[in-house]
Amino acid sequence: MRRNFEYAIVWLFVRALGILPRPVSRLLGIALGMAAYILVGRLRRVGKRNLEIAFPQMQKRQRSRIIRELFVGFGRHLAEFCMFPRYTAENARSVALYDGFENYAAAREAGRGVLLLTAHLGAWEIGSFVHSIFGNPIKIVVRKLDNPQVDALVERYRTLHGNQTFAKEDFARGLLAAMKAGETVGILMDTNMTPPQGVFVGFFSTLACTASGMARVALRSGAAVVPAFTIWDKKLKKYRVRFDPALQLVSTGNDDADAVTNTALFNRVIQDYVTRYPEQWLWVHRRWKTRPPGEPPIY
Repeated sequence: MRRNFEYAIVWLFVRALGILPRPVSRLLGIALGMAAYILVGRLRRVGKRNLEIAFPQMQKRQRSRIIRELFVGFGRHLAEFCMFPRYTAENARSVALYDGFENYAAAREAGRGVLLLTAHLGAWEIGSFVHSIFGNPIKIVVRKLDNPQVDALVERYRTLHGNQTFAKEDFARGLLAAMKAGETVGILMDTNMTPPQGVFVGFFSTLACTASGMARVALRSGAAVVPAFTIWDKKLKKYRVRFDPALQLVSTGNDDADAVTNTALFNRVIQDYVTRYPEQWLWVHRRWKTRPPGEPPIY
């Protein structure tokens, strides 16, 4: 009964934002984001703690501004997600555009598969969706939502134009099969992990337990690892789906050491983007929750 009620609320919310004019939907999404900023103090506290770790010299006022802008951006992102069924190859260009597509195309033409290194920065759902609507569907590694009906709704929206998803539980096998087929897979690499799936590497000068599977699959398959981030451009008033050149991975023959080295490289790439666009990263996630043995909790 509770799950049905949750689904009904989410469905009504998604439908409402999905049928309203885009400017109205965006405003309502932003309003919801601001409401969450005001009401959910736990997330604000986590966000400010993370900013203390990443930017210890930053003033408190600036940290508060960044967290506030994060919620604004998330509300805008949410509104656009609700409007996915209205996207076409033509009108999607008023929402997002490619930046550096030639880097992705070059990696894909190599024919050994492409791993898109990305993070919860900007509008990750929009990036993968418009990539599919522009004729480049990909596979996405996802964590299933607790409510199966809501999960099915989100899945339907994500896959409207050819994208496919597979669960984290099928991570290694799914990635290797996709790379063997020369496909593209997008992976959010900025969430807290636990050993043995995660290894401790630096992130803003603090060790963060980070998934090493992407590095292991890339080395084993020879797939290209392409940084890909969807950034809100304040001047353009739309999103830029940015692809950087494929990364040069370290391969010494020591699989475990190389996995750690390349995972650290991935974190440096994400850190660089977060530093450039601090108001667009999901600071409210407890990124440093897992600590090395003997270290005290951060949160």
